[in-house]
Amino acid sequence: MSTPTVREQFLVISALGANPMELTNILCRASNDNRCSVVTSRLTRHGECSALVLQVAGSWDALARFETALPGLAKKHTFTVNVVRSAELEVRPLSLPYVAYVSAAYRPDIINELCQFFIDHHVELENLTCDTYQAPQTGGTMLNATFTVTLPAGTQISWLRDQFLDFSDALNLDALIEPWRPQNPM
Repeated sequence: MSTPTVREQFLVISALGANPMELTNILCRASNDNRCSVVTSRLTRHGECSALVLQVAGSWDALARFETALPGLAKKHTFTVNVVRSAELEVRPLSLPYVAYVSAAYRPDIINELCQFFIDHHVELENLTCDTYQAPQTGGTMLNATFTVTLPAGTQISWLRDQFLDFSDALNLDALIEPWRPQNPM
């Protein structure tokens, strides 16, 4: 992954297709062929479908060439694609990254209730992963969710943690919020 320069611009590409390896290979190769570089990428599988999101950096003309080529690639390789021009995320040096883990019996309203809690407390969402599974003992559907959030500067952490735990208890959620830690600490 390259570090973007000041003159680089960005595209965010979301693609849906059946074969995750082919989807990733085609889009990364096309990015390179058009003198663009992949800055970030996320791939997830959802049933028989795979979702790939790429942030690609390059000069305006390289991005325009890549953007023009994408519909033809999508048609040829039978995947859907959506493209949006984007700016680099502004640096937030005083914000604090945290992770909230939630586990509960599945209800359709849990994720939106959690999102509303974070909106009400001016907490920004950086990443969300949630999965459901069948509990081995009871056969009931369970939900595991992980929210990576950014607390605004000046947030009283102990107060927010207490608010989050009280909120989770009221909804009968098993929850924890703690500082984000790098996956591979040096």
